Amino acid sequence: MTVRNKELSFEKREELLNTLKARFEKNMKRHQEVDWTHVQEKLGANPEKLWSLYQMEETGGEPDVVGYDEKSNEYTFYDCSAESPKGRRSICYDREALEARKKHKPENSAMDMANAMGIDMLTEEQYRELQKVEHFDKKTSSWVQTPDHIRNLGGALFCDCRYETVFVYHNGADSYYGVRGFRGSLRV
Repeated sequence: MTVRNKELSFEKREELLNTLKARFEKNMKRHQEVDWTHVQEKLGANPEKLWSLYQMEETGGEPDVVGYDEKSNEYTFYDCSAESPKGRRSICYDREALEARKKHKPENSAMDMANAMGIDMLTEEQYRELQKVEHFDKKTSSWVQTPDHIRNLGGALFCDCRYETVFVYHNGADSYYGVRGFRGSLRV
């Protein structure tokens, strides 16, 4: 996903890099064989990705490196906040669901926010991978990308982790709750 003409000021860039580095060093179990120097080089060469990471950070996602793909030479960042990012809650699934609500519309949708931030919403498979790294969403839940056949019938999927187990649920795509948001991913 490409975000154009989105650059951070020098100060915000340095602050974000320091935050990401400190989180990276504090949570080495998430990326044991990854060297921060290489991650920082990739970020320096991709300012639009740094802008997206800033959006993830600003909405409470606490992004961190969770993988490296040797074939594509890309690092994968996921939101690693303990609970679904606070700045991305109380939203329905997508634009269609948002427009379908007659009353009490939320301010936004998960898919619209992800697109605006230049990130992808996690799939169910990615959500399960993340939970193998560490348990997240013990009190909240997160929308995940929903297969078309479910979405076409008006539904959407969300996940949480209770009792050290990932649970997948369904709801109307137009529903929204104060404890449901979404987690994103970004490849750099």
